[in-house]
Amino acid sequence: MIHASLKQLSIALAARSVSSVELTTQFLDRIDALNPALNAFITVDRAAALAQAAAADARLAQGDASPLTGIPLAHKDIFVTRGLRTTCASHMLEHYVSPFDAHVVEQFKAAGAVTLGKTNMDEFAMGSSNETSFFGSVKNPWDTRAVPGGSSGGSAAAVAARLAPMATGTDTGGSIRQPAALCGISGLKPTYGVVSRYGMIAFASSLDQGGPMAKSAEDLALMLNAMAGFDARDSTSLERPKEDYTRDLEQPLAGLRVGVPKEHFGEGLNADVAAAVEAALAEYQKLGAQLVDISLPNSRLSVPAYYVIAPAEASSNLSRFDGVRYGHRAAEYTDLQDMYKKSRAEGFGAEVKRRILIGTYVLSHGYYDAYYLKAQKLRRLIAQDFARAFESCDIILGPTAPSVAFNLGEKSDDPVKMYLNDIYTIAANLAGLPAMSIPCGFGAGGLPVGLHMVGNYFAESRMLNAAHRYQRATDWHTRAPSI
Repeated sequence: MIHASLKQLSIALAARSVSSVELTTQFLDRIDALNPALNAFITVDRAAALAQAAAADARLAQGDASPLTGIPLAHKDIFVTRGLRTTCASHMLEHYVSPFDAHVVEQFKAAGAVTLGKTNMDEFAMGSSNETSFFGSVKNPWDTRAVPGGSSGGSAAAVAARLAPMATGTDTGGSIRQPAALCGISGLKPTYGVVSRYGMIAFASSLDQGGPMAKSAEDLALMLNAMAGFDARDSTSLERPKEDYTRDLEQPLAGLRVGVPKEHFGEGLNADVAAAVEAALAEYQKLGAQLVDISLPNSRLSVPAYYVIAPAEASSNLSRFDGVRYGHRAAEYTDLQDMYKKSRAEGFGAEVKRRILIGTYVLSHGYYDAYYLKAQKLRRLIAQDFARAFESCDIILGPTAPSVAFNLGEKSDDPVKMYLNDIYTIAANLAGLPAMSIPCGFGAGGLPVGLHMVGNYFAESRMLNAAHRYQRATDWHTRAPSI
């Protein structure tokens, strides 16, 4: 059952050919066996998971079930969970247990999904390789010498290694899509505001967005049906009619206009990745889609704009972690100011400190106009590029990352080189657009390659349709590491 789709699992549970307790036990046993080598999970609560599974079996027996009832789920350790540790992979929150659930967690509980545990991540979601976690690096299941991508690397590795059939992630600059690409799974970042950020510990509030991670586009659609929806507790949550994201999955692709940005196929893109993506574009043509050359001229500025805006917002958001109300507090200090300094110095890792310092600098007097304000103007230009592109195309396709997964430690000493790994994904966050990554082949070392897709605002159903039809014609999404 570990390779079954969410739809197949739902049918099996409804038919009572397998119980949720049996299914949950199978995944828990697999976590026990493989997690020591992969480090994908930070916290697993077997007893609570089995209790939830038993409750799901009771719902199924009563005929009171949703499509996800009884199916195991892993949450990125950035979504607060009542009664279960939420660490953000940081020493600062190592022992924090939330008194409430995030909206996303509530939605999956209401759907009857079973929480296996909390997945490892880059500390406070700051990173592209899952190497900044206080709890150690996550390993890529395809090659444990390689990174899984970040910051949702634990969720991606868990799904790829079949430790969980589905997982939640968050995406601030590519943190769902990039690890999905490097681990050979599917991942979706919805339009900003479609999924509530309530209870999702903030990194950069105008960029953060929660989303689903699973094996296929069909699985993502089922998950998004549960995740999406208005939440009055989040001021950025969009009040709009509820959608069924599975409704258009089977629509033919004849007449679909696929934009191919020339800027994403030039210098910096590895040949093996380019070959896999070009083969995927050719497959779309076979399926009836029309390729359209487009230009996103300001996309090259997305990385510098992002690394001004995101650290600025992080500097503000992380100021709450001061050792006073909750989180790590230094054992020894002389006065309140000394407690602040020592608690934050001990509680935060190097990458988080780097971004706090950058953010504080660009917001400081004399530098706000020179850096932060200019970055926001670039953000508007990037959004306008997409608006022009969507006048001539329906979706945009290209590579998710410039290379396959690189080795652990390979870019740790060069933050700029690490940041450039998100060069194709960041622009969608700056514009607030929906975007996703699906497997489209393999590159150097037999490592997965991801195909990146961007849609216009609220075009998730169209994107999921395009991804699903491609996955009906190919089998890349069914491949699993031999672990």
